[in-house]
Amino acid sequence: MKAVTETSLEIVQRSGSNLAFALAVLPPAKRDDMRVFYAFCRVADDIADDPGFPIEERQLALGHWRKLIRGEAASVRPGVETEFVELVAHKQLDPVELEAIIDGVEMDLTPLRFQTAEELERYCYHVASAVGLVSIRLFGYTRPETRVYAEQLGYALQWTNIMRDVGEDAEEGRVFLPLDDLARFGLSEDDLLSRSPDPEKFRAMMTYQATVARAYYKKAVDALVEADRSSMRSAELMRRIYSGILEKMEAGGFEVFEKRYRLSKPRMIAEFLRAKLIG
Repeated sequence: MKAVTETSLEIVQRSGSNLAFALAVLPPAKRDDMRVFYAFCRVADDIADDPGFPIEERQLALGHWRKLIRGEAASVRPGVETEFVELVAHKQLDPVELEAIIDGVEMDLTPLRFQTAEELERYCYHVASAVGLVSIRLFGYTRPETRVYAEQLGYALQWTNIMRDVGEDAEEGRVFLPLDDLARFGLSEDDLLSRSPDPEKFRAMMTYQATVARAYYKKAVDALVEADRSSMRSAELMRRIYSGILEKMEAGGFEVFEKRYRLSKPRMIAEFLRAKLIG
């Protein structure tokens, strides 16, 4: 695969994601650190999702990032790799948490199926909660309860993301929702892959998934102590954005095969200002 030589700033600027948007509410120093960390996550994710290269080649590329995490790489390229290695050393980031993120993107190398909610939760830990646990280190958390906040919020955000992307994932032959939950509501993975499940059964199943996601949001909110609330303003912005998307899906009858749910620009601006000025 072609080596990534972009800087973290270039990677963030082209990403256009909600996470990149949320970084703007941070103080400059923390924003710079999070920009580098986000760029690492973005690059790893892009490697796993690139269909233009065989899986073995993508695994080798991810293996290079594992070596960077461990300090074992034979060479460190200029750009985001150098920035990332410096960040890991300067902030003494936990290599176990960083490698958990690599484990998560490796799971996406091949189509996945999750039989149970517990299996999906384990996946969400790697692709979202581990990201949150590293993020709170960079945000400067002080209380152990905040680790619970980060883990539970990761589950909530990823579960919401999976619900929103059911239609898009189906186009790529992917079904992330637990197969046991589909069966419980009289649905199969083929119903989702065909993009034409029974509307009533599908809405009932998605309504149930919304209760699962909302339970994770509640656990996150309950775990956030006042001492760390200000430093978690970026994470709280993400929580409000994605819980807002969840509310829109519910209000809209979960028409995820017809549209991609997102918050309006005025709502996004309002949430950004709230996070920037209040927290």
